[in-house]
Amino acid sequence: MTAKDVKLIDVQQLCIGLYVYLDLGWTEHPFPLNRFKISNDTQLAQLRQLGLRKIKYLPSRSDVEPLPMPDQPLTVVITDTESKPVDPEMLAKKMRQELLEAQQASLEQCEQHFSRAAHSWKRVMLNARMEPVESAQTASALANSLVRDIAGTHEVSIRLLSEKSGEESAVHPLNVTILSALLGNSLGLSQESLTQVALGALLHDLGKTELTPRCRQRDQLSSALDIKHYQTHVDHGVQIAERMNLVPDVVAIIAQHHEWLNGQGFPAQLRGEAIAELSRVVAITNHYDNLCNASNPSQAVTPHDALALMYARQRDQFDLRMLTAFIKMMGVYPPGSVVQLSDERYALVTSVNANRPIKPQVLIHDEGVPVHAAILVNLDEVDELSITRSLKPTQLPRAVYDYLSPRMRMCYYFERLREPPVATNE
Repeated sequence: MTAKDVKLIDVQQLCIGLYVYLDLGWTEHPFPLNRFKISNDTQLAQLRQLGLRKIKYLPSRSDVEPLPMPDQPLTVVITDTESKPVDPEMLAKKMRQELLEAQQASLEQCEQHFSRAAHSWKRVMLNARMEPVESAQTASALANSLVRDIAGTHEVSIRLLSEKSGEESAVHPLNVTILSALLGNSLGLSQESLTQVALGALLHDLGKTELTPRCRQRDQLSSALDIKHYQTHVDHGVQIAERMNLVPDVVAIIAQHHEWLNGQGFPAQLRGEAIAELSRVVAITNHYDNLCNASNPSQAVTPHDALALMYARQRDQFDLRMLTAFIKMMGVYPPGSVVQLSDERYALVTSVNANRPIKPQVLIHDEGVPVHAAILVNLDEVDELSITRSLKPTQLPRAVYDYLSPRMRMCYYFERLREPPVATNE
């Protein structure tokens, strides 16, 4: 951008569709970026409240021409009976702080929900062998609670949480549960089926409680004997599930969550239609999370690479319709992805709207803004900014890595964005 590319207009000429540039520090305005295209009336109002008489705009990146100057100057109606003057900088700081607090409150609420779910899951794992029926009731209550919040949701955001969220051992089962319920919802499963998917996903690794800690995970260095022992967790899980009096569809998920459509899964090497529909849902989300959250962190792949691997080289293992729906739901750059933007800055994907996954919400590295004061940017609202590529965290410059703080383990929850339309009798 050069000086000749920019034009100066009166604040009264602002309108939706103009690409504006603010010569202000990050504390002097409430916007995530200091250059953006005006997309709604709220942004217009905020720009007019900054106290600026003139604002720069870029004709080449604008969709429209500025409004003509009105015959009469813009009148500001003062509703405060004391008619106190408003300090534009203080107002900008206030608006920015309110936005930061709202974003933080939203994240904290998701982390609290995850923490409570993790506590319930841990109680089930500790008591399933000695108190199977009571444990089944606890697990069912948790699954029902999650499904009530997800079923029929019009728009949902998949959020990346901090690594401090909940019990570490609960991260994988809860990730699989949440992603399975969301995938099932996107596939149009009934609420009863969603509840069974959630319960089966929650308990899919139930049998690992019977294994020694060393054999509860496998990696590329595991011996053949250790892998064989690891695979017994499926049969152990089925036995415990039957003592819990779980319904057959849930038991099937526990029995089949490692089965692949090409017959190369375990323990029964089932093929195609022999694998239950709900089990296929959990097989996808379980494999995805195992790729991203490998027991050996050095063997983990990025969320973007995990999806690419599953589709390009492993799709014969999964139900293709479900895998396609999962990729569509997660987006090309799922939460936790480290990316580079079209303006060459680096960013961390913090959440994805399952309805509009191509334009996720991101934390952008900006050396001029402290990370604690950085506002998350919804790329769906910034037409001129897009993701150009995914990166491994190790490819980041050290200062950028410290700022974005990429997760060593991915931890997900969900957030309702809009209520589903209310049916009427008209």
